[in-house]
Amino acid sequence: MTAWSPLAHVADAIRERAARVRLACFDVDGVMTDGGLYYSDGGHEAKRYHVHDGLGLKMLMDSGVAVAVITARSTPSVTRRMADLGIAQVFLGERDKLARVRALAAERALSLDEIAFCGDDLPDYSAMRQVGFAVTVPNAHALARSVAHWQTVQPGGAGAVRELCDLIIAAQGRMDAAIARFAP
Repeated sequence: MTAWSPLAHVADAIRERAARVRLACFDVDGVMTDGGLYYSDGGHEAKRYHVHDGLGLKMLMDSGVAVAVITARSTPSVTRRMADLGIAQVFLGERDKLARVRALAAERALSLDEIAFCGDDLPDYSAMRQVGFAVTVPNAHALARSVAHWQTVQPGGAGAVRELCDLIIAAQGRMDAAIARFAP
């Protein structure tokens, strides 16, 4: 259908990891957002999400990969954005992200090898060390980068999530079907 491929510059080992993913878990601050915290004078917190990331998440779910959002913070905008995207597995205020990943694996009868986790900082570190496909963003903390199997080109909040979604979809041979509804 198209000559474009998110796999063009991806090593075979990364393609293999992405091809095994059945559940993709994402942090929010610094991954789905730029990591900035915006407060109004009235004390309301706001976050900026990238529309490309949202479409990527929808395409990933439509391709048969489950999506979960696991964040240490509890912010109403996260609940709202994930509801808009149709993501039901949203875990706010999670201090032990690895425990949540293990629980999701058990619920779905998955091995940790079939799970991707995209994180950017110390709260994500233990989960990233245990999953089959650990992903981070270029603006991540050095420790998160040190355990990642792959790093996106785009920074958090600027299309990094879409990059990962595209990679997984393509590695699983589902990219043509994913984009078919957009190409007459």
